[in-house]
Amino acid sequence: MVIVMIDISNWKNFDCNKLFTCKNTGNILARDIEDGSGETPYVTASAYNNGVYAYIDASKYEIIKGHCILVGGKTFTITYQKDDFVSNDSHNFVIRVKDYDISEECYLYLVSLIKTYFGQKYSWNDAVTKDKILSEQIPLPVNSNEEPDWEYMESYMKNVILETKNDIINLSKSNTNNNPLNVIKWKRFHLYDKNMFDIDMGTKLDKAKMVDIDPTINFVGRANANNGITTCVDRIENLKPYPAGTLTVSLGGEYLGSCFVQPKEYYTSQNVIVLIPKWDMPFEVKQFIATMIFKESRTYYKAFIDELNRHIKTDFSFYLPVKEDETPDWEYMKKYMTQIFNEETNKVNLVQTGLI
Repeated sequence: MVIVMIDISNWKNFDCNKLFTCKNTGNILARDIEDGSGETPYVTASAYNNGVYAYIDASKYEIIKGHCILVGGKTFTITYQKDDFVSNDSHNFVIRVKDYDISEECYLYLVSLIKTYFGQKYSWNDAVTKDKILSEQIPLPVNSNEEPDWEYMESYMKNVILETKNDIINLSKSNTNNNPLNVIKWKRFHLYDKNMFDIDMGTKLDKAKMVDIDPTINFVGRANANNGITTCVDRIENLKPYPAGTLTVSLGGEYLGSCFVQPKEYYTSQNVIVLIPKWDMPFEVKQFIATMIFKESRTYYKAFIDELNRHIKTDFSFYLPVKEDETPDWEYMKKYMTQIFNEETNKVNLVQTGLI
């Protein structure tokens, strides 16, 4: 993609309260919805998947008209919503342009501008609200009448979209060994869904009180190295350790979301849960899921602010590739991870033989 510098010397500041209308959305809890029950997007303040968390039957909710900008009031994520939708949190609000009938491309241009000019100003410590946005000014390109140059903005974004599409096509045609993921058909799943996991809250032990005279049991804490294993301790009478092959997830702290397949028997510290597969899940599939859990956690949750404790058994979800019947594509996950393992093994062998 060719990056073109934008000349803003002739831009003009506009009062947001004269340019936009803003309105808060409704409040629909994730635990009250059923993914796949309908066709209306259930949109959250997430930057992932354009904020769309699920598609639901929204007949009993107030539906928000699409062709607008949705702002996450707590997270300051900004997305363009093309279709009618419902939202999860009343802190979120919708921005629409007054007096002008603008295109989708113009809204996308505004999304980028709002992120650029206000993104560093608002955060969890100074959450954005519709009133704060309406009190701001935003610079826009102008035409000869000193009005927003919507024609320019539309043309600019059309070119950006076209170049992006061409880049994707070229990337898909390239011969690469970087293991590109097939992202055509994915779906969100909860940890407790069918064919996923039983969730156990761990042994909740204090590392400082553990004994290591005859250490034979791994001790898993909220760490992101060595599979989360922080030490090895004695077996505790009448306390059965978790078996090898189960997964651990750190619910909070600096390494929130760290997820590992455990190689040996183990105990856990506080705020580390255990995922027990509901079927004989291949190791490669577990590793794939562990990666997706970590990515989801690090993207949408924040240590010491909005940790996994309140979400892990309720609304926490993550994406997995699915087959045409929308069930997890276990075979694809296994093959993908096997390919990665084989390539990494080959690299190690080459290093050991001095070839690289």
